[in-house]
Amino acid sequence: MNAKFDLKKIEKISKALGDPYRLKIMEMIRKKKECMQCTAIVETVDLAQSTVSHHMKLLVDADLVVAEKDGRNAKYHINQEVLDGYIRFLSGYKS
Repeated sequence: MNAKFDLKKIEKISKALGDPYRLKIMEMIRKKKECMQCTAIVETVDLAQSTVSHHMKLLVDADLVVAEKDGRNAKYHINQEVLDGYIRFLSGYKS
C-alpha cells in the first residue's frame, strides 16, 4: 500500500496524535510489537471502553492504526507505512 500524503492527510494525522491518551495508546501498541486487543488497551489506559473506542476510531480514521476484527473484539496494530511517511514529511522541516 502506497500512502498518499497531501496536507489534509497530514492534518488528520497531526490531530489524531495531538491527544496524550492517543499518544500513549500508540506507544503501547508499538511496544507490544503485535496486534493489541481493545480490552488490553482499556485496562492499560484506565479509561472507559467507549472513550478508548473513540480514540481508536480517530487513530484508525487517520490510518495510523489498522483494526482487525476478532469476533466481537478488535485487534490493532500500527500502520508503519503511514507513520514512516508522516515522519518523512515532518523531517522536511528540519533546518
